Amino acid sequence: MIPPIQRITQTDPNYPKRLKDSLKTEAPETIWARGNIDLLPGIDTAFNGNLWALFCSKKCPGELILKTHDLAQRFKERGIPTIGGYHSPIEKECLRVLLRGVQPILLCPARSIENMQLKSVWKDAFAKEQLLILSPFESRYDRQTAALANRRNAFVAALADKICIVHAAEDSKTLEFAQMIVSWDKPVFTFNTPANRALFEFGVQSIERGWTRGSA
Repeated sequence: MIPPIQRITQTDPNYPKRLKDSLKTEAPETIWARGNIDLLPGIDTAFNGNLWALFCSKKCPGELILKTHDLAQRFKERGIPTIGGYHSPIEKECLRVLLRGVQPILLCPARSIENMQLKSVWKDAFAKEQLLILSPFESRYDRQTAALANRRNAFVAALADKICIVHAAEDSKTLEFAQMIVSWDKPVFTFNTPANRALFEFGVQSIERGWTRGSA
């Protein structure tokens, strides 16, 4: 059975406080949710501060594609919850891997989820109560745009406990985004490669080092 869409306003006790903490006045007044509402990040969610956001741009060095696939496998095997838009080709591959597991997945499209067609694999994940689809966009935003994707990315990062940015080219929008979320004092990680030099200059941490400290 496909769960109905629920509207959660800022006055609702289920509204995630972390959205206001990070986004301040830009926090959405309403979010729309479909799936296991108990997966909403909050005090009562059993994520133990380990909800990871995954951001993978459309273009990145080949070595990072393989590393990102391995990271998704690691999350699946360890039962680590993740959140993301899962829109770029690499992100879609990560979602395909993650859906083979049983760990929580929070999927955030850069559009309204009203009248959005649901994929069959999502329906299976609904049945296992491992999937929650979230959106801060009302019904008139029925198509993804670059502007909506930017807002969605901030929404995802605000909900996450830890963030992995696979790659950000110098002078890119992704690099600007990384700088913003580092300023929120959230742990931000990337892969230790010369291609990510610009990210490390902003204070992003090595995800390989994070693993050794038990961050993943």
